[in-house]
Amino acid sequence: MTPVSDALRAGVRDSEAAPPKRGFALTLIGIGAASTAAHLGNNFTTYLVGGLMDRFGFTSTAMGAWNMAETLSYAAAMFMVAPRARAMDARVLAVLATALVVCSQGASAVLGAYPLLFLGRIGTGMGFGIMNSAVNLAAGRTAHPARAISMGIAFQTVLFAMINIGLPMVGKAYGVAGEFTALAALSGGLGLFALMLPGGTGGDAGAPQMANTPIGAEGKRVLAAMALFAFGTLAIWPFMERTAHAIGLPATQFGRYQSLATLASALGNAGLALVVKRLPRGWPLACALGACGLACAALTTVTTEAAFGVSLVAFNVAWFLTYPLLLGLAYSYDASGRLAVMTTGTWLLAQSFGSLAAGYIAQHFGGYTLIGPLGAGVCLMAIGVALPVARQLDRDVGGRPLGQP
Repeated sequence: MTPVSDALRAGVRDSEAAPPKRGFALTLIGIGAASTAAHLGNNFTTYLVGGLMDRFGFTSTAMGAWNMAETLSYAAAMFMVAPRARAMDARVLAVLATALVVCSQGASAVLGAYPLLFLGRIGTGMGFGIMNSAVNLAAGRTAHPARAISMGIAFQTVLFAMINIGLPMVGKAYGVAGEFTALAALSGGLGLFALMLPGGTGGDAGAPQMANTPIGAEGKRVLAAMALFAFGTLAIWPFMERTAHAIGLPATQFGRYQSLATLASALGNAGLALVVKRLPRGWPLACALGACGLACAALTTVTTEAAFGVSLVAFNVAWFLTYPLLLGLAYSYDASGRLAVMTTGTWLLAQSFGSLAAGYIAQHFGGYTLIGPLGAGVCLMAIGVALPVARQLDRDVGGRPLGQP
């Protein structure tokens, strides 16, 4: 029996031996609220970037570094949690994360100096990382983690559709300070619902040994695939509103398209949650990654509003399908949740360097056009890295998906 098979079968036993201790609806609401709170930065920092550039005249490179501070802090928080994942209480993590984000976003609303705003991004990123760790730990303690993540994302994207309409309106009326304040208030409200996450830990017996246990070659391939996927598709994300602006779309119209895109993502993830237990891991992941890469390339090369809108919808749907499928590989290989937390941390680490690279390209090559096609090429590399792991996991359980008898 291969190491992948050993880890996978152990994961199946663990998930079947530890059924949820509370109502599924409460757990889903908690995961959905916490997932929404954890991804507010990834989805809405783009509005803050544009607002700060307009108000203070910060350069693209400066704002790439500013966004990088958030995502690096996000990743650092997740890597700190990962070795202790089994002994962590998801609900306690959610409370700590909410306090950090609300304080950091609220302070940024009244700051004007770049160094102080930079420090605010560090605090905000730490809070987002801790909250996302809570999401991954809670999902990992359900019977089918990829399904829980998909349903949480569906919940999240419905809320994001409304926020994408409302936040630009707040920015238009109250400026970037109003946007910071609104995001702080959202984090506080979502933090209350995140208290519905299941409390308790996964048991701390053996936690020190787990922290020092190598993740293995397949685990490293999962991390590499997530790094390539995130670097390729999210380098442009902090500047997405600027990309729309470059072809004549105001922030309010971009928000409407993004709202439509997030609603489409919600439908996509709801559909994935219904069928993921019956799907193999290989070809769905390859298709989602390929579609995401193509949409990424289109986003920075199209020149009309209609084409941009279609590309944005396709990008969001494909991205939010790929993410839970990649996390599903991590949960299949390591049921404790440690690899899943590391995988999400790797995503943020890769996005951090991608944001910096995108800012440099935009400033020194006269725009964002090159970033999308480069991202598409990196997505193809991610398929090459992830597909062998997915196929191996499918073979090691006789071709059946995780959780099937």
